[in-house]
Amino acid sequence: MSKQEKLQGKTILITGASSGAGRAAALEFAKYQTYLVLASRNEAALEEVKIDCEALGAKVLIVATDTSDSKAMIALANAANDWQGKIDVWLNNAGVLAAGDFDKTPMAVHEQVIQTNLLGYMNGAHAVLPIFKAQGYGTIINNISIGGFLPVPYGAGYTAAKFGLRGWSEALKGELSEWPDIHVCDLFPAFLDTPGIQHAGNYTAKVLKPAPPVYDPFRLAQAMVKVAADPRANTYVGSVSMLLKIGHAALPELMTKMTGSVMRRYLKSADPIALTDGNVFTTVDYGLSTHGGFGLPGKPKSHRKYIAGVLVAGMALGFYLICKKK
Repeated sequence: MSKQEKLQGKTILITGASSGAGRAAALEFAKYQTYLVLASRNEAALEEVKIDCEALGAKVLIVATDTSDSKAMIALANAANDWQGKIDVWLNNAGVLAAGDFDKTPMAVHEQVIQTNLLGYMNGAHAVLPIFKAQGYGTIINNISIGGFLPVPYGAGYTAAKFGLRGWSEALKGELSEWPDIHVCDLFPAFLDTPGIQHAGNYTAKVLKPAPPVYDPFRLAQAMVKVAADPRANTYVGSVSMLLKIGHAALPELMTKMTGSVMRRYLKSADPIALTDGNVFTTVDYGLSTHGGFGLPGKPKSHRKYIAGVLVAGMALGFYLICKKK
């Protein structure tokens, strides 16, 4: 059965659908004549996405929602279920980022990052699982990112949420193993060319950019569609994602120190910028698109795809030489 046959007429709910990966996912799912429920704090941006998705053949319901509010997420699930009488796929995607020294970033910011990035996903699953259990099937897709394995120095709250997400999802998979038609699927993309980093809370006083190579968010959106059609527990999007996971698993201490060193070196030379809360507490009115302008659409150039592999190999060699000297 083709993806078209598997997805046509399905009800797909996407959080964080106003920009970036969520917006790309909405446009990609729309091609399959799905019923889309698009959620975000920014209702005006959702209206724009709705028009684009309907032009591609989808039926669309938009719901302005803050995922960190558990009651609002229950209301979102009920609205989606009432609309079509079912929910087939729930895509947890909404997220925020804050960068800065841990002790110089307000605790309220760390708390909100965790509320959105971790508890927001938990709120979504908690709201939709009773519906899934009642209908006997359903798929939860969690857009976790490689940040679920690789720590992000100067993004401690983000890392806490992403590591927590991976643990929570693993626990949920074990709990739902007696429900063979309810799937929990985790996606671990590498760095994406989205506006997310431009929307971030920034306490570094420096312009932030994603580490190269960056991937087109539509590549992640296509992976989301594939997983929705054929659920699988874990999907790594981009070869760099798997390389970084392996690197940290093999040499965690060295990898962590290296990421901190790379961040410090970058921040020393980056252009200055005013401190900002970004979209941590409220929505923003700029850059609400799929791309952030950090790379060309499509795949990264082949020689850049293996930067992480070279770094991992170099660290392994360095680790071997250090041990040999002892």
